[in-house]
Amino acid sequence: MGEQTEFKPGDQAPNDGVYIEVGENDFHMHINNPKRIKMRAGGRFPETTNHNRIWKRFKR
Repeated sequence: MGEQTEFKPGDQAPNDGVYIEVGENDFHMHINNPKRIKMRAGGRFPETTNHNRIWKRFKR
């Protein structure tokens, strides 16, 4: 079993870092200007702009 990579609003951040809002069909239909947030470990994720979106760790 691996580390969780997708998070819903209200979930706790497992690590410090930048997280980005992604959609359910992000591979095919990109989100224009997605929200990016800087989180500390243990912090709660805020609401997304759409109920079908989730938070994912942003890798540079």
